[in-house]
Amino acid sequence: MSTSSQTSEPVRACSDCQRRGWLLASLGATLDHCSRRPERLLEVLALSDQELLRALAGSRASQLGAAYERFDAAELAEKQRAEPICCHHPGYPRSLSEPAAPRMLNVAGGRERLGELSAAPVIAIAGTARATDYGIQIAGSLSRGLAVSGLTIACSMADGIADAAIEGATRVGGGTVVVWPGGLDVACSPRSRSRLAVALERGCAVSELPAGSSARRWTHIAAARTLASLAMLVVVVEAEASAHELVVAYVAREFAKPLAAVPGRVTSRASCGAHELLMAGASLIRGPGDVLELLCLPKAPSSARRGGMGRALEPHLRATLEGVSDGLDTPQQLAHDERCAAEVLLALSELELLGLVARGDGGRYVLREPWCEPAEPVVHK
Repeated sequence: MSTSSQTSEPVRACSDCQRRGWLLASLGATLDHCSRRPERLLEVLALSDQELLRALAGSRASQLGAAYERFDAAELAEKQRAEPICCHHPGYPRSLSEPAAPRMLNVAGGRERLGELSAAPVIAIAGTARATDYGIQIAGSLSRGLAVSGLTIACSMADGIADAAIEGATRVGGGTVVVWPGGLDVACSPRSRSRLAVALERGCAVSELPAGSSARRWTHIAAARTLASLAMLVVVVEAEASAHELVVAYVAREFAKPLAAVPGRVTSRASCGAHELLMAGASLIRGPGDVLELLCLPKAPSSARRGGMGRALEPHLRATLEGVSDGLDTPQQLAHDERCAAEVLLALSELELLGLVARGDGGRYVLREPWCEPAEPVVHK
């Protein structure tokens, strides 16, 4: 083999970094115990390999130590379909520089694509798996607007808010980074697999664990710290006030990453966590424009917006849309003396065709996009 061929392709993931992923997977049960306190798990994940073995191996110290010394990255590569890349490669995302951040990632979708996506501003969208219609609509419209503006959307692979955000970004051809809690080959629900296949057309999926590693309690927290590390801003769309649902927000604060949240109904349990974040100082997000303004980025041109979003509506449509925006989400609530139910239903149908409202659970109507009537031009006398 010639010297030029030997040096043409740099090492993408060194043996030591791949052995790190193997070691974490081997210590899964003990790391689950550490994950009872997320701050403790982050401290543990920042330890060196030898420190991990001394702190967590326990009675398995000799066995694990011997296996650690015998580790062969070539054997791991035979099982691995994804492309590994580690922190020693110049293409590794620069944002993953925290001591507790993963030192290597297995990438489905291509290492070069990961480099391109992480070079653009990355926005992490997080929230509950038990999302309401409101949360799903907001997550989808937020990710669509940001993707149109050239930002990368990063999410975990989960139902609810994350699923809606991935769907929203991929619908407009946006790039997404999906953070996987286990090995990339480990089975998940058919719906998640279908969503991942669409995401991989323009995005990628990443995991720090080798093939065959099952998702565990600690891996969900570890995935949250990968997600927060990649992002320029973390946005919580909808979440209950629990440590589990706010774990990405917690990690973002630990890593001093900007944190934002979307307000919801004050009576909605699904928005309690987001409201707590807002009360604690998180930036308030109403739509893509707030994110772009917060990051001092230019907005997408108006020609990229959907349907009737960029033009004035007829008065009867505007009145109906304002009613839905104010929480009147059924035809009965929207109808009054001057307007019969038939007129309201016709207006709602037109708004559906324009892509401004959609039907949720129980036939209730929700906004598909954050909406406001275009402002009248200012005339200087």
